[in-house]
Amino acid sequence: MGRIIAIANQKGGVGKTTTSINLSSCLAEAGQKVLTVDFDPQGNTTSGLGFEKEYMDKTVYELLMGECNLESCIIQEIQENLDILPSDVNLAGAEIELLNEPEKEFLLKKQLDKVESDYDFIIIDCPPSLSLLTVNALTAADTVLVPIQCEYYALEGLNQIIQTVELVKKKLNPKLELEGVVFTMYDARTNLSLEVVESVKTHLNRKIYKTIIPRNVRLAEAPSHGMPINIYDTRSTGAESYRMLAAEVISRGEL
Repeated sequence: MGRIIAIANQKGGVGKTTTSINLSSCLAEAGQKVLTVDFDPQGNTTSGLGFEKEYMDKTVYELLMGECNLESCIIQEIQENLDILPSDVNLAGAEIELLNEPEKEFLLKKQLDKVESDYDFIIIDCPPSLSLLTVNALTAADTVLVPIQCEYYALEGLNQIIQTVELVKKKLNPKLELEGVVFTMYDARTNLSLEVVESVKTHLNRKIYKTIIPRNVRLAEAPSHGMPINIYDTRSTGAESYRMLAAEVISRGEL
């Protein structure tokens, strides 16, 4: 059975989509069969993996609405070992349209249950808010990976997502666990980055990944070219960092 990991943080701009794209690609590069689920209406994971989201006619939105089946929505082998379930702005309307659906929190889970055994990893990029979409992702997931930016308000956003995880675990998904925290946008030249890392380690009795994702120009450029960093610039520090994170994620599953 595949591991379903939701990449979540209610705070925007923390490297959530960057982590979804590049962790997925580096897991695939390491020989793992991966499905990336773009569950954010912004569709940035879809475009960051090379697709024009404006021209998608079968996305996760149509899937939730019952307008297509899962097999026809998944785009296969966008690179070796990597498939994607794309998204576009239509997904923003799903929240309202699904309000009266029975078991609306379980819609994504019911779909992913059908293909979980086909993949080693299913990575879900969540929207930067506590919404019905995020709750669906957390209900479907086994674990939650929380990227946090090395900045002053990092702990605030982290505490919010941990409370959300605990609530979903209590009410909807008893098996849900925190996969771990990964630091992003680390700038070795600033004391603040170091202070944030030390502060989180001190205050948080949780799993923290050893890999820290640095600020990296090539990492910032890659999405505009529709490529993950390990393909856009395979020798960059960003690519090496996400390869290390992928190795850690794989090894956690083997513990």
